[in-house]
Amino acid sequence: MKIELPNFQPELAKASTLPKSLYTDPAVYALEQERIFSRTWQPVGRIEQVQTPGSYFTAEVAGEPIVVVRDREGILRAFYNVCRHRAGPVAVGCGNRQSLTCRYHGWTYSLRGELRNTPEFEGVECFAKSDFGLRAVSVDTFGPIVFVNLSTEATALANVIDGIPQATARFSLERLTLCERKVYEVACNWKVYIDNYLEGYHIPIVHPALYRELDYSAYRVDTHRYYSSQHAPLRKKNASDPNATAGPYTDTTADAEALYYWVFPGWMLNVYPDNLQFNAVIPLAVDRTQVIFEWYMLAAGAMTERPVDDQTARDPEAARAAIAKGIAFSDVVQKEDIDICEAVQKGLRSRSYDRGRFCVQREHGVHHFQSLVHEFLTEQSPRSSVDDLR
Repeated sequence: MKIELPNFQPELAKASTLPKSLYTDPAVYALEQERIFSRTWQPVGRIEQVQTPGSYFTAEVAGEPIVVVRDREGILRAFYNVCRHRAGPVAVGCGNRQSLTCRYHGWTYSLRGELRNTPEFEGVECFAKSDFGLRAVSVDTFGPIVFVNLSTEATALANVIDGIPQATARFSLERLTLCERKVYEVACNWKVYIDNYLEGYHIPIVHPALYRELDYSAYRVDTHRYYSSQHAPLRKKNASDPNATAGPYTDTTADAEALYYWVFPGWMLNVYPDNLQFNAVIPLAVDRTQVIFEWYMLAAGAMTERPVDDQTARDPEAARAAIAKGIAFSDVVQKEDIDICEAVQKGLRSRSYDRGRFCVQREHGVHHFQSLVHEFLTEQSPRSSVDDLR
């Protein structure tokens, strides 16, 4: 499929936004599944789901059924959840198994993907089980999350996320456990939601309560090859401030901040003083998007080695209450984002609009994202060189 797109201006001050057809045309949505979501690392589950040998879970990426499994030797593997006989599923849901067996005709595979048993298949000529193993998919992990990449030329996840592990090392991401999960469905194109996430320009208008928590004047966005980071210092509070405990973040240290990391095309890490929020943006249709929110915390209660306050360190119940307060606050912010994103999607269908312009001071993160969308949609083959990611 080929689409005609205007050139994307690399200079922010001269650039226009992507044309509205990229947000409203079903043909573009179909092309994105192949050109973007089939060629990039997609979050599919959590490490805790495949901790022990034999454990597995199923997922879907760009319309493809996937199974992720921990084999008997402890190696994490991923396969297309498609039997090589007549395309039946070899796994359903999640659980723990000694092997993977097709629910259609009973073909059985080892947890390494090797075809082991083909009932009543005697007499078939020119057939070797070794030629009919499950098709493997690239799999990797970061923090508590499992990722897969459908591309046969997938670049290592570590090269894509580049400096994020180092920047977040002090938060002990690998030690976090899930404490809450919410799923939202938004009536907008997935790119509308990402555009909104990648700028703080709308915060004073759309998120008044969040605006009171953050030092908006110091809000900063840094872009990298395939991700961007947003630094949002928290407003310093003191005990005499009547609003000191009204918001979700009561840390009064001068260096307290929220860190927001977005990785192309659609997953985010939002790191707060006392918890981690992971988001996955999953396209469902050209004008419908699923957004998954997961909150993680250390089992002991605090996000970092330095607890938010002494009470949190002494009292696990206080830690859980602090997390619950943050989740409730996040839910308010998310509903505000849903309302504005759905309104924008309606506006994109208007005959009065085609393309807009960028705020130079606040929207270079959006410009960076849209340049990547344009790049992936217009190139003819996936990138295969690590150097291309630098």
